[in-house]
Amino acid sequence: MNDIESQKRAAGEAAAGLVEPGMVVGLGTGSTAAWFVRALGERRPNVTCVPTSVGIAELARSVGLTLAELGETREIDLTVDGADEIGPGLSLIKGGGGALLREKLVWEASRRCVVIADDAKRVPTLGRYPLPIEVVSFGHKTTALRICDALSECDIGAAPRLRVKDGTPVLTDSGNLIYDAACGRIDDPAALASALKSVTGVVEHGLFLDLADEGLIGAAEGVLRLQP
Repeated sequence: MNDIESQKRAAGEAAAGLVEPGMVVGLGTGSTAAWFVRALGERRPNVTCVPTSVGIAELARSVGLTLAELGETREIDLTVDGADEIGPGLSLIKGGGGALLREKLVWEASRRCVVIADDAKRVPTLGRYPLPIEVVSFGHKTTALRICDALSECDIGAAPRLRVKDGTPVLTDSGNLIYDAACGRIDDPAALASALKSVTGVVEHGLFLDLADEGLIGAAEGVLRLQP
């Protein structure tokens, strides 16, 4: 296991230690969140889990966790999820795994959200990682042009690119498409978030702002605890 994977595992295992019996737990999507799910499965606490993607639901079932859909349980006590970038104040870019809409729905339904990551995910300013933007498929090329305008309003010259795998557009678990915008630098994440949400056809964007209550970062010196 390389250093990055070791850091992800350490962060995931540390987050599993936050889970108490009887909790409703949101399960994030991605490679770091998968370490959390595995660690939770090893502990086998009496919890109910709300997954954010089909893939993470399959992993959770395989390690013996009890699952429920969002809305089938009381309020989610704790959600643990990874991030593609972690900026100042625990501002985040998420959605590299394509589950940003479901992730944000679960995050916003949670009493407490903890982001876990390896140390390389920490950045002084968001934007180095392309920003995922989930859109409905109908008229998506027109929506992409309007996304360009929204980016330009925030002094970002990036042109969003449709996410494609093996020559085929990637579909989210909700049946939508994803455009990725290589912003380079996002000086005002809140303004960009507002501009993107105003575009008809945009379902959700990967800026997670004022949502994370704590960060657990796997680093060479151990697991670091970050506050907003």
